[in-house]
Amino acid sequence: MPDKEIPWDIAQAAETYNIERWGADYFGVNADGHVTVRPLQEQGAELDLTKVVQEARDRGVGFPLLLRFQDLLRHRVESLNKEFRAAITESGYQGQYRGVFPIKVNQLREVVEEIIDAGTPFNFGLEVGSKPELFAALAMHTNNNSLIICNGYKDPLFVQMALLGCKLGKTVVMVVEKLEELRSIIEVSEAIGVKPFVGIRVRLHTKGAGKWATSGGENAKFGLCTSDLLEATELLKKHNLINNFKLLHFHIGSQIPDIQTVKRAVREAARYYAKIWQLGFPLGYMDVGGGLAVDYDGSRSSLDSSMNYSLAEYTRDVVYNILDVLNEEKVPHPDIVSESGRAIVAHHSVLIVDVFGVIEKTKRGVKNEIVPAHKTVADLLEIKQNVNKKNRREQFHDAVQIREDAQSRFDLGLLDLTTKSQIETLFWEIVESVISSYPSPKSMPPEVRALIPSLGDQFLCNFSVFQSMLDHWALGQLFPIVPIHRLNERPVHHATLVDITCDSDGKIAKFIDNDGVMSETLPLHPLNGQPYYLGVFLMGAYQDIMGDLHNLFGRVNEAHVFLDPDEESGFYIEETIPAYTIGQVLADVQYDTGTIERAMKAQIDAAIKADVLKPNEGMRLLESYEQGLKETTYLKF
Repeated sequence: MPDKEIPWDIAQAAETYNIERWGADYFGVNADGHVTVRPLQEQGAELDLTKVVQEARDRGVGFPLLLRFQDLLRHRVESLNKEFRAAITESGYQGQYRGVFPIKVNQLREVVEEIIDAGTPFNFGLEVGSKPELFAALAMHTNNNSLIICNGYKDPLFVQMALLGCKLGKTVVMVVEKLEELRSIIEVSEAIGVKPFVGIRVRLHTKGAGKWATSGGENAKFGLCTSDLLEATELLKKHNLINNFKLLHFHIGSQIPDIQTVKRAVREAARYYAKIWQLGFPLGYMDVGGGLAVDYDGSRSSLDSSMNYSLAEYTRDVVYNILDVLNEEKVPHPDIVSESGRAIVAHHSVLIVDVFGVIEKTKRGVKNEIVPAHKTVADLLEIKQNVNKKNRREQFHDAVQIREDAQSRFDLGLLDLTTKSQIETLFWEIVESVISSYPSPKSMPPEVRALIPSLGDQFLCNFSVFQSMLDHWALGQLFPIVPIHRLNERPVHHATLVDITCDSDGKIAKFIDNDGVMSETLPLHPLNGQPYYLGVFLMGAYQDIMGDLHNLFGRVNEAHVFLDPDEESGFYIEETIPAYTIGQVLADVQYDTGTIERAMKAQIDAAIKADVLKPNEGMRLLESYEQGLKETTYLKF
């Protein structure tokens, strides 16, 4: 929590929530204390996020609300391609950049469409990892100068569909993940009479870092070891497919925080590429996989939720290290393929949740006149009145001892509830006073800092962690969370967030602090009878798809936002997509709407016949039930 003695202003707010660092020049704070978004960074307009939310509300869209800034999505596609082109030009590299978007990161049609359109001038393609993704990609892919890369294990139908794409003039490269897969690809292609474009994923010795490190290394799930790679080359020669071996691929994990890991992997893979080319396979593409990270916490470090490099550094290092190895090996430069998904889509979407209540540890603004009828209460009251910066640690220790002694007395039946309540109230007020007297958690003694989470108030938020922030629950992934307004006011709560599921894990108790590292509470403002909105940022990668239906909370409302200088507000909402209804999520778990409506009608009819309900009352209840099935799964106030 910021020091109360430091004057509060917009700059202090931006520093408290670390916005300028993780915001990547896309997000900021304006003079009104509202979070802003600049989808084109300094090249375009700045939008007030609260005005965007209000526009969506005026169109009848409720909460939770996912805002997609489509211009920002396009800007990320363009930035990646331009940086690779700049690195290629700068280094004198002889190949081209032929990137692809891995649609597993966000398969939503409106996202993929926008990426394809923005990538058309760059011949930016798609990557798929399953049959459904391939079916979608074949239909969406219209630029035959761009690639479709097929990863993942493949059955005959998968291979047939890839070959269908080849017959349509597309360059559909099937990446072999295991040796048996190559035999299947050859068998199906010979039966159909279409020669495949083949890629091979090599299993590198280099291993990634961070939460997804197991994607790479010698024990990785996918990829061929050196002996299998040599056997694959013999198999390709045997079936006259030397010129159809087009691509060498590697992948060492998602969200690689350390650039040194990238460099090592690229150099090792480039060495494999050179040796295969020298065996007589002309190849043509080197696929460096995914892993380009996003700085979620703004620390610009090698922490799991960050990255210690820029986009420009990443592209230069990839290009230079391939060039350096291949020049040494006297091998022509291939076209470079990357599968950067997270870095393209993470920034473009923001989840807005409304806070509908707070459970406070201590009651702010409430005058509790405690009459010390017990010596323990009197002792704590004296500590509370006399605590200051000079004696705060000693007084804190005394308060802890008194509280522990009181708990022991209560366990023995020697303390009544009124006295126990007074002791607890005074203790936490003392703790809050002691914590507030320090400028930051770093300056606190460990025993004081350890109580910050216990002092935290619980803000009740209208969303589901399991639906909208699954990576936070499952992997501890940090996402920036900021009030989108009132940032010109000092936050006074040490808060954790709890969702509306009935699961105790439905909470957020790990946050980004102003140093970019993990904090156990979030500074928030007191509720004042007006709506209070929190923004969860950098939500575009994986969260849309991986969310589950825990407690049957379905997909949230969406609004797609575009810049428009002709609009007074500088933007317009092109499309809104309503959240799942109760009927829709019930249908997903085999509760047919018609069936359950008939079941309810039968019960109400029986109640009417038994004179438990009057007919009009029964029909109103049935109508209410049927109408309720059309409502959203989330709370409405």
